[in-house]
Amino acid sequence: MMVSKGSRLPDDGADQLFAAFDFGPTRTLQQDVEFGILQIVDIALKAISPAVNDPSTAISCVDQLSRILIRFASRQPPEEFLFDPPGIVRIAVGWVGFERILEAAFEQIRMYSKADVAVSLRLMRALRDIATSTADPELRRILVERGLRTIAGCAEKLGEDEMRELRARQALLKGLITSSQT
Repeated sequence: MMVSKGSRLPDDGADQLFAAFDFGPTRTLQQDVEFGILQIVDIALKAISPAVNDPSTAISCVDQLSRILIRFASRQPPEEFLFDPPGIVRIAVGWVGFERILEAAFEQIRMYSKADVAVSLRLMRALRDIATSTADPELRRILVERGLRTIAGCAEKLGEDEMRELRARQALLKGLITSSQT
């Protein structure tokens, strides 16, 4: 936090500003959605590790992450700048954007589930579910691009029979962009 012309704050002004924030040694779920996402991702990664091999838990994690991203994508992003009076910026907040949240949620799972058909299929379904929750063509484009990366990674590890259903889900996801452009 930076206060411009902080010398103009009343004596208790800094204390009031600090009281508006919760400072601590660790991130919290209440204040940091990305932190909660990373915890779910950690569970999914442990579940798909060769030592554990629990795709059902990984799929449950993908479902939870999908619900979070659907809520995130279906909402209008908050204003980055707050003005008072009009035209005078009083607060600038660097909000976490959709693409960063999507990356945090699915990128590591995508990388480690290339050889796991069930988890990869659920990732493709999640991307489509998120895409159907938003009319924003840019968010849909990002989701389709992530789907293409998922398919490309799986193609490195899986056979043609296993890839058939993944490609079908890719076509459904791509179809959302085509239908929104017409």
